[in-house]
Amino acid sequence: MRTMQSHIAGKFRGWMQAVVAVALVSVVTACGGGGGGDSSSSSNNSSTTLNGGSLPASPTQQPVAATAANTVPIAVGQGVNGVINIPTVSVTLCPPGTTSNCQTINNIQVDTGSFGLRVVSSVLNSSLLNGGLPISTLASGAQLAECATFADGYTWGTVRTATVQIGGETTAGAIPIQVIGDKASSTVPSPGCGSGSAENTVSDLGANGILGIGTSPTDCGATCANAATAANYSNYFACPGGASCARTAVPLNQQVANPVANFAADNNGVIVQMPPVSNTGASSATGTLVFGIGTQSNNALAATQTFATDAYGNMNNSVFNGTTVQAFFDSGSNAYFFGDNSLALCGSNFAGFYCPSSAQTRSITLGGLSSTRASVSIGILSASTLFGNSSNYAFNDLAGQIGGSSSFDLGLPFFYGRHVYYGIDQTLTGGQAPYVGF
Repeated sequence: MRTMQSHIAGKFRGWMQAVVAVALVSVVTACGGGGGGDSSSSSNNSSTTLNGGSLPASPTQQPVAATAANTVPIAVGQGVNGVINIPTVSVTLCPPGTTSNCQTINNIQVDTGSFGLRVVSSVLNSSLLNGGLPISTLASGAQLAECATFADGYTWGTVRTATVQIGGETTAGAIPIQVIGDKASSTVPSPGCGSGSAENTVSDLGANGILGIGTSPTDCGATCANAATAANYSNYFACPGGASCARTAVPLNQQVANPVANFAADNNGVIVQMPPVSNTGASSATGTLVFGIGTQSNNALAATQTFATDAYGNMNNSVFNGTTVQAFFDSGSNAYFFGDNSLALCGSNFAGFYCPSSAQTRSITLGGLSSTRASVSIGILSASTLFGNSSNYAFNDLAGQIGGSSSFDLGLPFFYGRHVYYGIDQTLTGGQAPYVGF
């Protein structure tokens, strides 16, 4: 039996990027099935499922084999808590300056809508938690902590340093990460920390952590480094003696960092490659996360469309239903999220998702900072129909409501059957401007 609960949809996008959304996920209380999903034409075109409607043709790109050093497999399945459409990888953490006492952690969510690595404290071994990963301190000697704001909640915990390995790639040195939930709830700044519920446990997140690999090299940038803006908008807090936490400015080199931007090689971007899945869902899906763009024989920039973006990967000149919207490709969102009053919402069992009586197609024109424009069509099936098969965890046509009409979140359903590219912002060092493509 499958039940629903309010949950994070992978949405940390910097202090000014938080999306106000109803983002619900499915949680299985009994064991789900394994193996691949049905991709037969009868399943894709079932008249009962479509109810007289129609869906756009699904993309058909396949991921490359995750055998090279600059690749790692992406798994979508039941995971740690039965959450739908959660892509995960394995990440290895080592104490700064050593390759001993390292720990590999599975089920870390791949989130292209956020920046930096965040690991739940309960999954760390005692050696790493109790000194192996040192807590960052400010010049005053105060501990450094962060309140990372997502669409429907926040993560609270210390900033620590670790050497990070993913697949065959390793950061050139130790980088700042967030350890979630290692500080008592009594230390959460109020006011000052994010709205919504705390997302500080594996159960809350539906994963053991979050790997933010979007276009920004740090999770806050100049906003948190500049004392004038940090006073009101910084994600970071100084905690003298580990308590009495107050918002603070933090230099770039102490901000939670995008691991990919700090790899010794293949550090200019990522490609998220997911296989096609049936329009009625699949029990699992296996893709490939490729590091670097144009740096190896397996990561050429082969996108049909590329878009220059702001620092956070947003395409701010996109248009949906005649209205200019901020669109973004976010693997950390488990559905498409956008506002459309013409689509029927589900009842309380699937609150926040769309449940149209027949299959629907919607189109959005994507536009970034350049003149490039491209129209994309997405398919939408009723969430109640999709969730009728409780063994399925991968869906390419699930959609839900977002607060307001100014954002369009192209979540994980967009990624199935596509290669989606993220060029990391390197302008501070005279390199490339951020971009996305597919």
